Amino acid sequence: MRTHVVDHPLVAHKLTALRDVRTDSPTFRRLADELVTLLAYEATRDVRVVETTVSTPVAPADGVRLARPAPLVVPILRAGLGMLDGMTRLLPTAEVGFLGMVRDEGTLKAQTYATRLPEDLSGRQCYVLDPMLATGGTLAAAVELLFERGAEDVTAICLLAAPEGLAHMEKVFADSPQPVRVVTAALDERLNEHGYIVPGLGDAGDRLYGVV
Repeated sequence: MRTHVVDHPLVAHKLTALRDVRTDSPTFRRLADELVTLLAYEATRDVRVVETTVSTPVAPADGVRLARPAPLVVPILRAGLGMLDGMTRLLPTAEVGFLGMVRDEGTLKAQTYATRLPEDLSGRQCYVLDPMLATGGTLAAAVELLFERGAEDVTAICLLAAPEGLAHMEKVFADSPQPVRVVTAALDERLNEHGYIVPGLGDAGDRLYGVV
């Protein structure tokens, strides 16, 4: 498994504003959207392309286009929805699936409550959107489900990651024959006793959409 912490001043600037407790939900949504687009630029460096030729107004030009089958973007509900527009802005031809998962606050284990994905993901590159890589249980379960359906490789895009979550991912996918990547804006210090990232930014879903 590969982890890439994006080192860029614009990423750090937007993440700092996201962390600020004074940032309201509308501003938080806008900043998260902008930050995801920056992270997606790094996450798609390995997206598959095929060579092609086009005609410019002057002469033929060699180039590339995205290969088929199209990449699949999978936000994990509900907080992952706040990352979807930022991802599809950069990758508009991607298809979108949805995965509803919730963490049991007692066991900290992930439970799936909704799935809207193709049954056969053979040959597909998948991009999972999950704001917080905390314990790693939810993300690991999501990646395993995609591999079970035949995904070729999976890249997770997270606003923040904790060392414990990355360690869990590395343990689960240590012997995986398929590539697994995590792209994040920052690697924080630790998890607290409630499984939240420290210093983190709070509950991403609540800050995006309010407490429901």
